[in-house]
Amino acid sequence: MWLESAQEQGGETLDINWRGFLLEQINNKEEPGWKVWEQPDDYEFRGLWALRAGEAAKKQGKEAFQKFHIALLRARHEDRVNIGDKDVLMEVASTVGLDLEKLRTDMEDPAIKDQVVTDHLEAVESHGVFGTPTFVFPNGAAAFVKMIKPPEGKAARTLELLSELMSEQIYIGEVKRPQPPWPKGAFTAGQ
Repeated sequence: MWLESAQEQGGETLDINWRGFLLEQINNKEEPGWKVWEQPDDYEFRGLWALRAGEAAKKQGKEAFQKFHIALLRARHEDRVNIGDKDVLMEVASTVGLDLEKLRTDMEDPAIKDQVVTDHLEAVESHGVFGTPTFVFPNGAAAFVKMIKPPEGKAARTLELLSELMSEQIYIGEVKRPQPPWPKGAFTAGQ
């Protein structure tokens, strides 16, 4: 994960407050007024349980959450597993040494679900978030960033430039590369 690489490379100290955002809600094809968080527990959620697991992991400490979060991102984006499945979430949690009983209990806590919903609504209503990852900077500026892993040794500098550009140059409304094609070598440079 490129943010992890940026931290390892000694870039600016990252103090990231990860907040939940339900792509499943934003991308739903249901009738107006449908809310993913109002569905029964047996509904086949794609992301709600993963976000609840993340909030529950925070109760085991910052380091535990960070390990779980990175492992969960890898499970989803590299291993392509279904992180909507509670058993998969428990497997991921076990690989990073979380207290599984505590995690399971905390995931079921209505306050955890409420926090995920609150985070989602704040993201949409206060920052106009429509996708992930969206960075919200201390000055309130927000930027959605679709990132390919930077080449080895470039993650920290890339993050510093991105942070400066998107938090300080608030007159830049949107930057988007036409697709296809991606710039030559973009997918092989970071490997």
